[in-house]
Amino acid sequence: MTTEKIDGVSVATQANVYFDGKCVSHSLTYPDGTKKSVGVVLPAALTFNTGAPEIMECVAGSCEYKLAGSDAWLQSTAGDKFSVPGNSSFDIRVTEAYHYICHFG
Repeated sequence: MTTEKIDGVSVATQANVYFDGKCVSHSLTYPDGTKKSVGVVLPAALTFNTGAPEIMECVAGSCEYKLAGSDAWLQSTAGDKFSVPGNSSFDIRVTEAYHYICHFG
């Protein structure tokens, strides 16, 4: 099931802008201190590095992604999630806007 709204969070009003504007997100903080980000990746081919483990949840659009150490490109569409280990990376190819929630673990 695709997440359509998130209630009861604090939202950072300044956007996180990466890759010359090809990825823009806003940081969310839950009352218990849990952090997530909500954003969009515009059409591009990019590599993201991770510190903490992440779960990428697609809420609209689609992408292809490839985890570090893998040769397989996988598809993610609305309602799909994929996990990225901490201190790792993933490549992403986007041909239409990919709207996501990044769950930090």
